[in-house]
Amino acid sequence: MAPSLESEPAEDVLANPLRQKPQLVAPEPEHCPGPESAQAGTADSCAGCPNQQICASAPKGPDPDIPVITSRLSSVRHKILVLSGKGGVGKSTLTAQLAQALAASNPDVTVGVMDTDICGPSIPKMLGVEAETIHVSASGWSPVWAADNLAVMSIQFMLPNRDDAIIWRGPKKNGLIKQFLKDVEWGDMDFLLVDTPPGTSDEHLSVNTFLRESGIAGAVVVTTPQEVSLLDVRKELDFCRKAGIRVLGLVENMAGFVCPKCAHATDIFLATTGGGRALAEEMGVPFLGSVPLDPRLGMACDYGESFFDSFPDSPAVAALRQVVKGMAAQMGLNPDEVVPGAG
Repeated sequence: MAPSLESEPAEDVLANPLRQKPQLVAPEPEHCPGPESAQAGTADSCAGCPNQQICASAPKGPDPDIPVITSRLSSVRHKILVLSGKGGVGKSTLTAQLAQALAASNPDVTVGVMDTDICGPSIPKMLGVEAETIHVSASGWSPVWAADNLAVMSIQFMLPNRDDAIIWRGPKKNGLIKQFLKDVEWGDMDFLLVDTPPGTSDEHLSVNTFLRESGIAGAVVVTTPQEVSLLDVRKELDFCRKAGIRVLGLVENMAGFVCPKCAHATDIFLATTGGGRALAEEMGVPFLGSVPLDPRLGMACDYGESFFDSFPDSPAVAALRQVVKGMAAQMGLNPDEVVPGAG
């Protein structure tokens, strides 16, 4: 017989993602009101229990900082999560390119990127602001501006040395994500893109909890064509469904390589089961498009330069613009106003 997986009910985790069950020193007595209940540690049956002080001091009720976060983000009109079930599919790269596409297409649009990949922050490098630091004032933390209308916040700006490892447990990651939302002066902003690590764990639960009250426009989910990636993306889509996060669409990244000299297309990662488009149809979510591989995109990210400005004729640029237009349409916006001039 295979070992069973003991896990908390998904509904309870999603409803109370930041709550941790108290570590009791003795078994719960017969008439215990429950170590996570409102009466924990104060009920008559708690008298004399070895766990009384532990239960009494455990946090209860909703997070008092959520209304503060909601107020702080009240001027941010569209909050978009960028998710992927699998690491290495180019999620952070896509986040950076979506931000640049939105910011470069319309100078009157203000875009923010919040990097919640705490242990692997790469957004500052891709946007050319890796060496910057955060300015703190009486009114809060100021994000780093990669362009006049493109703001960035990442733990990378807080590291004493660029290559320092972040070796943190979940609660400390959750605390920093809360600070990024509660203490950062995002100001009046059209789009806030939240780059997340792969998976469906602490960071994702925290972001969803902290942003739920202020409103999440939806999530863009990133995959590559092969089934190994699609397998994990199915789990990510299931997470969105259970967490009540609207899926704006699925993006298939690294979908073929277009030679910059002869324009011949080659499938590097074979879509053995139909790729991203087939998965979107299977799961009933919009398909925003396929973005081909272009080695120059990686080079632009390494140098922190705008891929759109440096290589405007790349097939990947055209594909990325179509992804942004599709995302805008799903949010009820006019795609031609969000990305003017894109075919």
